[in-house]
Amino acid sequence: MSTEMFSKTPMEVAVYQLHNFSISFFSSLLGGDVVSVKLDNSASGASVVAIDNKIEQAMDLVKNHLMYAVREEVEILKEQIKELAEKNNQLERENHLLKNLASPEQMEKFQSRIPTDAQLDNQSLQVKTERQQLQMCTHSSGSAV
Repeated sequence: MSTEMFSKTPMEVAVYQLHNFSISFFSSLLGGDVVSVKLDNSASGASVVAIDNKIEQAMDLVKNHLMYAVREEVEILKEQIKELAEKNNQLERENHLLKNLASPEQMEKFQSRIPTDAQLDNQSLQVKTERQQLQMCTHSSGSAV
């Protein structure tokens, strides 16, 4: 704090400290981009307006960085969706080809190994029951310290 800060009112000192905190906080969010602001030595109202403007600028900068990051992530996800759709199409073609090449005996044998919807529902119910039992065991075995 410089010597001229001692002649300021407590409100001006608080505003100055808040301003420094805000700038350093937003700078840390932005990865070290340092924003320097000099407070206006006139009325404290002008200082507050200047601080508000700088905070608003910093928030806009944060918003722009976040929007850029979101756009990047969306592009990555679009690419992954495209790759997965291509993989899905390839697997569907392979499945169709294998079905056409398989003999009726092979298809019967394969179909007998595929679980029915009822079997899948039963397995799902068993898994849910086991999870609930496990949760009840972990909740009841907690120590009362």
